[in-house]
Amino acid sequence: MSYAAAIAKEFSVKEEYVANIIALLDEGNTIPFIARYRKEMHGTMDDQTIRQISDKLEYLRNLDARRTEVRELIDGQGNLTPEIADALQKAVTLSEIDDIYRPFRPKRKTRASIAKDKGLEPLAQSILDSQQTSTDPRALAEPFVDAEKGVNDIDEALQGACDIIAEQVSDNAEVRKRVRNLVRIYGVVTSESAKEDTDSVYATYYDFSQGVSKLAHHRVLALNRGEKEEFLRVNIRTDDTRPLNAIRSLFVQGASACAQLVQQACEDAYSRLIYPSIEREVRAELTENASEEAIKLFGVNLRQLLMAPPVKGKTAIGLDPGYRTGCKLAVVDPTGKVLDTAVIYPTHGEGQEARSAQILRDKIAGWGVEIIAIGNGTASKETEMFCAKTLRTVPQKVSYMVVSEAGASVYSASKLAAQEMPDFDLTLRSAVSIARRLQDPLAELVKIEPKAIGVGQYQHDMPQKRLEAALDGVVEDCVNLVGADLNTASPALLEHISGLSAAVCKNIVAYREENGSFISRAELKKVPKLGPKAFEQCAGFLRVPGGKNPLDNTGVHPESYKAAQQLLEHFGMTVKDLSKNGAALSERANAEGLSSLADILGVGVPTLQDILRELSKPGRDPRDELPPPMLREDVLDMKDLKEGMTLQGTVRNVIDFGAFVDIGVHQDGLVHVSQISDKFIRHPSEALKVGDVVTVKVLGVDLNKKRISLTMKGL
Repeated sequence: MSYAAAIAKEFSVKEEYVANIIALLDEGNTIPFIARYRKEMHGTMDDQTIRQISDKLEYLRNLDARRTEVRELIDGQGNLTPEIADALQKAVTLSEIDDIYRPFRPKRKTRASIAKDKGLEPLAQSILDSQQTSTDPRALAEPFVDAEKGVNDIDEALQGACDIIAEQVSDNAEVRKRVRNLVRIYGVVTSESAKEDTDSVYATYYDFSQGVSKLAHHRVLALNRGEKEEFLRVNIRTDDTRPLNAIRSLFVQGASACAQLVQQACEDAYSRLIYPSIEREVRAELTENASEEAIKLFGVNLRQLLMAPPVKGKTAIGLDPGYRTGCKLAVVDPTGKVLDTAVIYPTHGEGQEARSAQILRDKIAGWGVEIIAIGNGTASKETEMFCAKTLRTVPQKVSYMVVSEAGASVYSASKLAAQEMPDFDLTLRSAVSIARRLQDPLAELVKIEPKAIGVGQYQHDMPQKRLEAALDGVVEDCVNLVGADLNTASPALLEHISGLSAAVCKNIVAYREENGSFISRAELKKVPKLGPKAFEQCAGFLRVPGGKNPLDNTGVHPESYKAAQQLLEHFGMTVKDLSKNGAALSERANAEGLSSLADILGVGVPTLQDILRELSKPGRDPRDELPPPMLREDVLDMKDLKEGMTLQGTVRNVIDFGAFVDIGVHQDGLVHVSQISDKFIRHPSEALKVGDVVTVKVLGVDLNKKRISLTMKGL
């Protein structure tokens, strides 16, 4: 089956569309470009689906590469038979291919290899062949007794032959397949405490058992970490009857003395070689599946965080809280430019608190500040209380929001931060970053390694290469969905634009510093090293506000400018009319009929729909259509919470067993999956996403453990 056919079957899409995607990828087109500007070729699939198809294509190609490698290795040993070649061709997973290769893989010294060196392989074969006869195995073994070869008596000869048979059983692909499937179906994962009388976060798993097939992904990751930190002993238990019967059915023939020896060898193979190996494989499989789900969830959360609506057009203060070293303060204008900085000490006694409040009031009044972003790290609660108290004494309306400062310290110490803010120390850079996170989350968070942003679970336990690739893909999709201002975007943001390398991004910035602002997308062609292919990939995602051609500030690709102009002319309009009559254009086009209009313009209906959408709202930001972030003007203390109290909060993280919600008391509350909805849901992500503003009711408060239980049921 071709790659396109196999993938189309798995994803339930047309084979033609998958074939087109494969061809587009192989031609060097990026996923955002394919998703946005080649819709007719793939039936308007979104970027996430195309990325999944790309991942599957890579897997299948790696599978075929491994298949070819194993075939050549076996053939090189002179052991390739038509049966083995056929089995390799039919294998659909890497584990199946590895099972086929297992008997031919070079082995370190084993009991079987030692027995073979002693010349006992013919004896093992004779015992296997004599199972349905009355032959005495001791008689078969007698000729193989040879002290010079290290076989001192018949018992040693028989033991060596059994070791060889046991390894043959263990290396048999069908045996391994059957045992693996039985462990998947009937195996039970168990865990117990590895330390006596020790309380820990893993106490739930000190006496735990659950079927392999039912074990939740987050439990797999928790068990792995508990084992790694030496709090837990984890095993997979199973009833040995079924797997042993499966093995016997393949190797044991009859009930003769030779057959009994083969049966003993099968039992030895199972307990010594097969089961320990299969247990490791099944646990690795559980871990891989759990990691993949965790990575997907991390990606969903990251996407929501990056796509959080910006707070536009407002001068902001960023506060990076701290005790000993004080609270770092930075004032930034609506474009993110640093206007002023200071260090205040609101937790250093009444005198310092009063001085800090006056500094904050002066900054608010002097710069016309409307919003304040407070980092959620050390001393965040005290800083929030100080801020809320101070804001009651200022005449103008100023709101604040506690924002996650995950990764801010990593960014502050980075080479990028040093280049952007060479005149500030690390702590002031963090305050600037916190303010910018509220103004434009996407533009600021792309500067930070995605896994450091803090919206996943067990991210440090994930396969790092896979995690980074998945999260980088999410960042790329988000940046290209929103687009970037060609004249203000930082190199860090530009690097995620389709088709642009780091070197080309630096050249873009150098070009605009030397020649002034870009006045058109076409001017990009003058940037060194930005060739025709790169221009094709990036142009539609870069915006030029106030440029020569208003189309340069839309998502319409330059290759469709002619169609866009013809569309406007068809209705007697010009590009300049769009700011007033853009919405009317869509109404008139729909009334005439999109199919006939697309034929006139020489484009597909999906492309026409995209052109109309862009022309109806030139310069639109897709994030503006989302609910705005929740800003606060006062603060609660955890001690103020009472059971039954109803509050509004913001979802900060969605994980397998629930969601954490910021209700303005510094400590996020947990809404367990069972408390999220009045109807049954399998996973919290079915009902919630990061950034959602939700109404919750307090179920319980544990001040000692700093735990808040919340519910959304009945609200």
